[in-house]
Amino acid sequence: MSRWVEIAKVADCPPGSGLECVAEDRLVALFNIDGSFYALDGVCPHQGGPLAKGCVTGHIVTCPWHGWQFDVTTGQHQLSAKLVHPRFNTRVDGDHVLVELP
Repeated sequence: MSRWVEIAKVADCPPGSGLECVAEDRLVALFNIDGSFYALDGVCPHQGGPLAKGCVTGHIVTCPWHGWQFDVTTGQHQLSAKLVHPRFNTRVDGDHVLVELP
């Protein structure tokens, strides 16, 4: 059964930015793209880089360690169609951002 977990306040993650959050025992990368929130697993699959600390251009985040790029809306890697990074559903409740955990 899934559950919704609060990870941030809306004001903590302004449009065009990423925020590293903890949801229970998971590191989550939260992104605000034009007022809509998206969440990916916070650890880059390449060598464990912090995705939330990467540069966000449009809806693409670039891992700050080695440049791997993911679409924050889908988790899709930008060079390999076979690699999709885990993502989490998000919702806003008042001024809080929540993610859905399995």
